[in-house]
Amino acid sequence: MFTRRENFKQYINFYPIVSTLLALNIIIYLVTSIPEIGDQLFNVGIGFNLLISEGEYWRLVTPMFLHASLLHLLFNMFSLFLFGPELEQIAGKARFLTIYLLAGLVGNIATYLMYDWNYMSVGASGAIYGILGAFGALVYYTRNALPQLKQIIVPIIVIGVIMTFIQSNINVTAHIAGLITGFILGLIYFHPKRIAVWKKKKKKFKTV
Repeated sequence: MFTRRENFKQYINFYPIVSTLLALNIIIYLVTSIPEIGDQLFNVGIGFNLLISEGEYWRLVTPMFLHASLLHLLFNMFSLFLFGPELEQIAGKARFLTIYLLAGLVGNIATYLMYDWNYMSVGASGAIYGILGAFGALVYYTRNALPQLKQIIVPIIVIGVIMTFIQSNINVTAHIAGLITGFILGLIYFHPKRIAVWKKKKKKFKTV
């Protein structure tokens, strides 16, 4: 399920939202690596609780497209590259993007509410954990029909949560808030009744 066998062109064609998010994050990281200009861009977008409290609310969104280091970027983008395609195919483009962005946003809002005024953060981890949370909801609905999905996803989520608490310099609040947001949205989007409606619409569309 999470083994990618597509070539570069196929990957872009099959998963346009994931591909766009990957490209956007990588390009922004490269730009922020440019001396002076990059520093200015990074400082304008970083999640800084003091400045958010003073009305710079865009900082609740921009941190999910910024990364503190190359290793930070690679870890998050590899997770998006690996887990994003299946969720984009299952949920559809609009629903996938909603899960990703809302999980990241809620993670940043929770960070603002839970940490001190001088707390600063960047990273797409809240959004990435939102993807895992959505898969968790899918596991909940398909635990009997697709036991193999449960065997893959549950350990990944458990390991991700454990790593969140044992690693240093991790925004625990964003991770957990993103995970919960993704799970709630997944419960809404993947409810059996909704899936039945999607299937009817797709079947009707194909027969027109």
